[in-house]
Amino acid sequence: MTTDVQAKVMAAVAELARALPAQGWMMATVESCTGGLIAASCTELAGSSAWFDRGVVSYSNEAKSELLGVDPALIEVHGAVSEPVARAMADGVLARSKATVAVAVTGIAGPGGGSADKPVGTVWLAWACRGQPTQARCHLFSGDRAAVRWQTCVVALQGVLALAAPGQA
Repeated sequence: MTTDVQAKVMAAVAELARALPAQGWMMATVESCTGGLIAASCTELAGSSAWFDRGVVSYSNEAKSELLGVDPALIEVHGAVSEPVARAMADGVLARSKATVAVAVTGIAGPGGGSADKPVGTVWLAWACRGQPTQARCHLFSGDRAAVRWQTCVVALQGVLALAAPGQA
């Protein structure tokens, strides 16, 4: 991880630590390709229990279905790395927590596993917020496995910040 990316992650976490409690919000994460990196970054900050509810690592397709209620047919039709699955993951963790806002990530961090349609670095992110439509975006990140995972972490946190404190992200 580069110092620049680390600084962006920590800056986003610090902003969330101010913005989420100010709104009275709690946050949840559901992660596949990042394997808990987003949750770990949030809980690195002392006092995060005031605004961080839970993190779920749903690396396997079975975990996505069992823990989050993602329909296996959705995964079969669209693939685990897809907009519908990312949205279902975010909605699933929100429904199963006391969080107000949730972020989900599913992607291909590499070095293998990519295809012509979904190359290494493809990551779908989704943000669910109670009372609002779930948002999703696809990113194609560059670099090695660590770089893809850390870039995903930055974008995930900035997306939560955009919901919790519009104009600060």
